[in-house]
Parts: sequence; C-alpha cells; structure tokens
Amino acid sequence: PGGFSYGDYLRCGAIARFAPIMAAVRAHADRGGFVMGICNGFQILTEAGMLPGALTRNAHLRFECRDVSVRVDADGPFTQSLRGQVLRLPIAHAEGRYQASAETLDALEKDGLVAFRYAEGATDAPHNPNGSMHDIAGLYGGPARNVLGLMPHPERASEPVLGSADGRLLFQSVVRAVLGR
Repeated sequence: PGGFSYGDYLRCGAIARFAPIMAAVRAHADRGGFVMGICNGFQILTEAGMLPGALTRNAHLRFECRDVSVRVDADGPFTQSLRGQVLRLPIAHAEGRYQASAETLDALEKDGLVAFRYAEGATDAPHNPNGSMHDIAGLYGGPARNVLGLMPHPERASEPVLGSADGRLLFQSVVRAVLGR
C-alpha cells in the first residue's frame, strides 16, 4: 500500500526495491499471483522493473492531496467489467508524475496496459494533477495483467463514509478473479 518507504531520499522506491521482500513479491507475480502497488507501491514496482517507466516529482513541484477522477481504460483482474467507468479516488503524492520513453508509451498504448487515466484527459494541473505522460494514473503488467500499479488510493475510497466507495470496486474485482481461478 501507499506510504513512504526508506525515506525516499533518492527517488521514491529506489531503495525499497532492494528490500528482501521484493524477491518474494517478484516470485509471486511470476507465478501469476496478484500484486497491487498503490502510490509508493507503484513507485517501487517501477523501480524494481516490474512495471515500465518511472514516477517523478509532480510537474508543478507541489504535494497533491485531493480527490481526482480516473477513467478505467483496460480490462484485467482488478478492473473486470469496469472499463469506461470514471471513479472518484483520492491522491496524496509529491512524486506521482508517470514518465516513460516514447517507445514504452507506444507499447503500453498498443498493448492496452494503461489501466487508469486522469479522467478529463487534459494535461493541465486541474485535470492531470501531476503532469503524467498520457494522463497515466495506473498500469497493468505481468504475464496475465496480474501486476497493477496506480497512484490513486482505492483503499481510501472503499466506504461511503470516506466520501467514495469507488475504490471497493477494484478489490471486489480481484476477489472475483481469485474465486474464478
């Protein structure tokens, strides 16, 4: 789950990727197990090479903490039957701007691996809170799209009392995927 690890003094996730647990996380994913990296978890997954690209300082160099709209753009175990829906999820990050090479971005688009985009599709701060390339808020990876990284926090939007229950949809989806195995 989200939360700073190892102080993030170099780059978010740059030190955490060397944590002994990462070998087990990678082995689990390689066996087809589900891995969801939220916020700092997404950063760690990119630093560990389990997802392509990198998460860097927000374009405006400010910490963002607010609800955003994200559109589900890919099918997979965490987003079954959700494609095209717009979810309201909170963000809380200073280093959430997704960046990758043009070749990587082309491959992500071609293979349909962009799981979430900031919904409005604009690249200015009110719509894309961090300047992410292609408005990317989350990605699928792994042999069967079993690895998901996303900057928004679905766990902080899983009950109506929290202001949104939209995040629960991702957890319900992966439970269906597990039960379907």
